[in-house]
Order: sequence, then C-alpha cells, then structure tokens
Amino acid sequence: MGDVKLKSKKFIYRTKVSWVREKKGILSSAGKPDIEVAVPPEFRGHENIWTPEDLFVASVNACIKTTFLYYAQKNNLEFLSYESEAEGILERVENRFMFTEIKVIPKIKIATDSQAEKAKEVMTLSERNCLISNSIKSKVRVLPEIITG
Repeated sequence: MGDVKLKSKKFIYRTKVSWVREKKGILSSAGKPDIEVAVPPEFRGHENIWTPEDLFVASVNACIKTTFLYYAQKNNLEFLSYESEAEGILERVENRFMFTEIKVIPKIKIATDSQAEKAKEVMTLSERNCLISNSIKSKVRVLPEIITG
C-alpha cells in the first residue's frame, strides 16, 4: 500500500438511529448490519447492549488498529498477531460528563527481536495519525506490548 493521497478529498459517513422502546434504539448505516444501542446501566439504561460510550471507545480502539495495519504494511513490519483492549474513563468535568482519557493497550506479536524497534515506530505512527484520536478532545494514550513469538 502506497502513501495515502487523500489530502484534498472529503468523505461523508452517514448513520441513522431509530428509537425502539424504553431507552433502546437501532443504529444503522446503509449496507451494514444494524446494531442495537441503549443508554448504559449507570444512567438507568440497559445491560448487555452496546452504548454510545462503548462505541466511542471502540472507535478509537479500531482506528488505532487500522492505522497500525496501514503503517505496518508501509514499513514492512512482520508481525504474527495484533490484539488490543481499550478503556475509556468517563468523568464529570465542570458539571458535564466527558471522556477524559482513553487507554489503548495493543499486544503485537512479532517473529523476531529484530522487528521490535520497527514495531515501536509503527505504533508511534499509529498513535499520532489515528484520525479518530485526532478528532476528539479526550486524551488518547496507546500503551503497546510487543511480544516475540
């Protein structure tokens, strides 16, 4: 994959949310599976249903991964696996709730120790260039673990 040459282009992503009942709804986007969404239990909502809060943290996590895949290919990083967990901290700040931090913990398995420095560089590029992280006010920290397999 070469350099992304999209500097002058604009992309539009559309979603729709429809209320179903109680504090539940359906999130949809053309050509994609629907997702049931709800208010989280801590705000008198529902258990076991995706919430805007879950999706917000998940979008940062997924973006770090897709950005990693781009830079790994561009820099010929040979890795065996990638898995990451993310945790978002929602706090009351100045009498309003906001995510104050999102911590992403990728675990990247590499074949040889010689790829470790390159893996760290790719993760640095991923953290700096994730478009979702760059679009939000919350501080996003990426704390990778590089494992030789």
